[in-house]
Amino acid sequence: MESFRDQPLVVLAEDDPDQSALVEHWIDEAPMRSVVCADAESLIDTLELSLPDVVCLDAGLPGLRASQTMSLIRRRHPHVPVVMVTDDTCAETAVDAMRAGAFDYLTKPINRDRLIAALQSAVQSSQERELEPIDHSPEEVSYAGIIGRSTQMREVFRHVDRVAGRDISVLIRGESGTGKELVARAIHENSRRAGGPYIAINCAAIPESLQDSELFGHERGSFTGAHRARAGCFERANGGTLFLDEVAELSAGVQAKLLRVLQERRFERLGGIRTVESDFRLITATHRKLREMVEAKKFREDLYFRIVVFEIEMAPLRARSGDVRLLVPRLLDDIAADLGVAPLRVSEPAMRALERYPFPGNVRELQNVLQSAAVLAVGDEISLHDLAPRVREHAIRNSECHELEETLERQHQTPLNGSAPRHHARVGGERPAPKSLEDLPLGLDELERWAVQRALRDTDGRVTEAAKALGIGRTTLYRKLEKYGLR
Repeated sequence: MESFRDQPLVVLAEDDPDQSALVEHWIDEAPMRSVVCADAESLIDTLELSLPDVVCLDAGLPGLRASQTMSLIRRRHPHVPVVMVTDDTCAETAVDAMRAGAFDYLTKPINRDRLIAALQSAVQSSQERELEPIDHSPEEVSYAGIIGRSTQMREVFRHVDRVAGRDISVLIRGESGTGKELVARAIHENSRRAGGPYIAINCAAIPESLQDSELFGHERGSFTGAHRARAGCFERANGGTLFLDEVAELSAGVQAKLLRVLQERRFERLGGIRTVESDFRLITATHRKLREMVEAKKFREDLYFRIVVFEIEMAPLRARSGDVRLLVPRLLDDIAADLGVAPLRVSEPAMRALERYPFPGNVRELQNVLQSAAVLAVGDEISLHDLAPRVREHAIRNSECHELEETLERQHQTPLNGSAPRHHARVGGERPAPKSLEDLPLGLDELERWAVQRALRDTDGRVTEAAKALGIGRTTLYRKLEKYGLR
């Protein structure tokens, strides 16, 4: 059964209380949700705080002409259909509104069936637009610098594409390193505010005592060390976008002030008396479960509903099937450019190791792993041996014996082309030959596991012959199979 929140949202702009009550009843029976606005000012506020499926607009709404109201709606929600309602004396106004982009129009007195049919048709049109595919290659997907071909990332691209043109608050949720700031910047660059400033701030990096000053600015002498006046983030974001990363880390006092700014778009600098106005779009991000923080009284509920008008969820890298293989060459291109070296590539065993690793630090950790490997790599190829020990060991624990065999055979060979090492510590471009088993990059347990796997493979799984090849008894081999989880 469809929940109330899943029902289409109709913004009903009607100043006649009797008429609005009747139409609201019809809408509820449809069933759809409705929000009633009695004048242009309340309509503006509602459009700022909601993402409607359709607007039902009375042409005679106080405050603005119908054409002006249509322009206002189009600026904030360019793709939301508008059903215009007018009386017989406003036919010319209705025509102007249709030219401005109204989806349909009705005349008063309103026929219930005709109204509901128009609204449902408008909602269907809106939903079909949401389902339109984004024009990206199925093999390689990139949106405003964000890379991914997984289902999760395609959904992110779709959300960015739809919400960018709608001047509403957006919350981006996800683990650290998933690319939340990239998404915030993509929304800004694809919005009508793209020509304005983009101000990004990490709330977790600001001491609580300085949050007021950083966000709201301060006047000279407002506190010790305030030798000159300084504009805060809200002020500098005027005409553009303000991105508050880790918004859950704001103090309770700053949360209260932020709520006022979002409601009134005005504030005072710390130590100042002059009211400053700022027109900005707010995008926030957090790795925390904000709803649970609200329930625990650690985050203001009223602020929560102000910033979570639209939510985008960033999936962790470990859940994005296929994206590691897509990301690696792109990241390596940037790394090679930063290091001033020739283009780099990753061996297939190393690539499979990267794909298996869960990357708790997500894309940021992947980038760091590749940077380290690029410094250690001999020639232009990153091998399994060049990867961080945690990545290599995870791969060994989860690899098949043929991959280990290939890796062990290649790890300690001098490159055939005699390439010099990238790192100055490797004089002559060769890894020194191991003096003992303990000097090998793999531990003894890993080597033993690999030897057991290879023996079983070579004997087609015949335990007696495998034990003979290893020079151990069947009982001993069974113990090792149990030890390494190979039974």
